Amino acid sequence: MFEVIVKRKILKSIEKMPETIQKKMVNLVEDLRSKGPIRSEWPNFSKLGKDHYHCHLANKWVACWFCEKDSTIIEVTYAGSRENAPY
Repeated sequence: MFEVIVKRKILKSIEKMPETIQKKMVNLVEDLRSKGPIRSEWPNFSKLGKDHYHCHLANKWVACWFCEKDSTIIEVTYAGSRENAPY
């Protein structure tokens, strides 16, 4: 079991997403919590760099997260439109 941290700034960004995308984000967080940071079953999942990952929630929407090796803490670092994604 992993602890998933979603800071207030990210929550505010999620609130601006369409409801269907918000539900996908909830599903992603549940997957991260129960299965860990490597979520290759999610669309366009990839490693962005050392301990950083991302996937697409939909064509226009992405989520990014960070998890140090051997840690049980995952931090969602971005959730929003692809055009503003930090990669």
